[in-house]
Amino acid sequence: MNITFPQQAPVYLSDEPALTFWALADGERVPCTVSAEALEDHFGATSWREEDLQRAFEDSRAVIEGAAEQLLTSVGRRPVMLRSGYFRFSDGAPMQGVAS
Repeated sequence: MNITFPQQAPVYLSDEPALTFWALADGERVPCTVSAEALEDHFGATSWREEDLQRAFEDSRAVIEGAAEQLLTSVGRRPVMLRSGYFRFSDGAPMQGVAS
């Protein structure tokens, strides 16, 4: 499967709270969501406010997109949700030295 990520700002979901970004999997748009908790626990978000989540996402975009790519490879072209536990327990997630 060919997976790419458009360089757009993610969309803030206030009811979750989380950020949703898009992957293109074999040309099909697939929503990927990363929870505020994951951004705070593993990527240095200082609060769950939109601007803090956006900053943490942009600072760690490559790692977050890499995790989404791993999940998309496993589940196919279905939406994925990246929660804190995924980064805590996934192999190769670069959490050493990341401020929380």
